Amino acid sequence: MKTSAKAAGNVIRIVLADDHPVVREGLASILKAKDIKVVGQASDGEEACRLYDKLSPDILVLDLRMPKKDGLQAVNELMSRIPKPRIIVMTTYEGEEDVRRALSAGAKGYVLKGTKREEILETVRKVYKGEPAISPEVAAKLATSLTRPELSERELQVLQQMAAGKSNKEIGQVIYVSENTVKAHVKSILAKLDAMGRTEAIAIAIKRGLIQAS
Repeated sequence: MKTSAKAAGNVIRIVLADDHPVVREGLASILKAKDIKVVGQASDGEEACRLYDKLSPDILVLDLRMPKKDGLQAVNELMSRIPKPRIIVMTTYEGEEDVRRALSAGAKGYVLKGTKREEILETVRKVYKGEPAISPEVAAKLATSLTRPELSERELQVLQQMAAGKSNKEIGQVIYVSENTVKAHVKSILAKLDAMGRTEAIAIAIKRGLIQAS
């Protein structure tokens, strides 16, 4: 039997955040139901945080990639609020690291855009009740992520600079470490990603959501 806020006499109030107006309006339409109401829309992460504080919605639904403050930064900031918000990530990004970071930061739901409307609404209702809600596909990606060696923050910085086409010397100048230190980080990155070289490492990292394409 499907859960419903209406059965308890409540309407689930949602703030929706996505930087594409057409996508945002489409998602707002999908989220219309007798027991669900979109009470605010944000075009970036900063606005999402402001609207959350202003409107005190039951649930915040947000995209991962947004200007000013991305979805992950918004989740991290809002998790300092008391009580902690209920957050659902609704995105096109399904890299295993995207999933891991969002759920580790505190998101209770993770939905891919293109998911059937009834599944999206049921995710909202589950998260409203305090239950985690992720699809089997997303759960599988999370499980895979947890089995892989985790890159350090410094290694992720080096990897992003590698993706930008910088040499070891140039990377060292950007992050203020020696060239030899960069070489050590690159060696560790290749080992953790099981990559033969820099190009393969970058491709793997982008696919998994470890870094964004430059």
